[in-house]
Amino acid sequence: MTAAGPLIELIDVTRHYQMGDERIAALDGIGFRVEHGEMVAIVGTSGSGKSTLLNILGCLDTPSSGQYRLGGRDVQGLSDDDRARARNRQIGFVFQSFHLLPRSTAVKNVALPLVYRGIPARERLARARQSLARVGLAERARHRPNQMSGGQRQRTAIARALVTEPSLLLCDEPTGNLDSTTGEEIMALFHQLHAEGKTILIVTHEPAIAARCPRAIRISDGRIKADGPGAEVAYLTPPVAPAAHP
Repeated sequence: MTAAGPLIELIDVTRHYQMGDERIAALDGIGFRVEHGEMVAIVGTSGSGKSTLLNILGCLDTPSSGQYRLGGRDVQGLSDDDRARARNRQIGFVFQSFHLLPRSTAVKNVALPLVYRGIPARERLARARQSLARVGLAERARHRPNQMSGGQRQRTAIARALVTEPSLLLCDEPTGNLDSTTGEEIMALFHQLHAEGKTILIVTHEPAIAARCPRAIRISDGRIKADGPGAEVAYLTPPVAPAAHP
């Protein structure tokens, strides 16, 4: 049964920072929706506001104004503890630098989010092994990160993000530390998960990654410049101002 309403809804979201006497608008009136089961790229250059947007989407920060609803729930109204619970239960994070514990095996890294839910050790390890199998790493369960390739480490990170069965997979530059061939393999895995019904949001500065997504949202100077099919939006460039006549 499909859940009613969008999974993500932002309404006129702003995020301002005070730097001395200057007020910086990192986000300036952002609004969009992501439905359950969509795969969407947020694409923009450094300083565009996409990292600030990622923090808000991941319940790591809150807007200065506007509304962010996750699964129909207004995030601004949540306490710090409730936002932490939302992150643990509704969002699976995948980072550019993997963020794996170097002395722990793959299965223990994947099981870690289940520790915070109080799930018994035997059950969480069983679920972690299932999650590793889901990303094609069943045979690497007892390996540590330094015994795995970059692609295998990112697959382990994806397995960790999936182990809680989150509503949203939120990925921050997930191919940024990988060579192009391995990056293609990771994107193929995301497409497989999308075909299984997962909602995936990928934040990236790489047009080639955005072009691989069914939908892309281009952000620049804290505002949305385009929202549409990834292959069309990914390579858009801001219009060039006409030269001034003498």
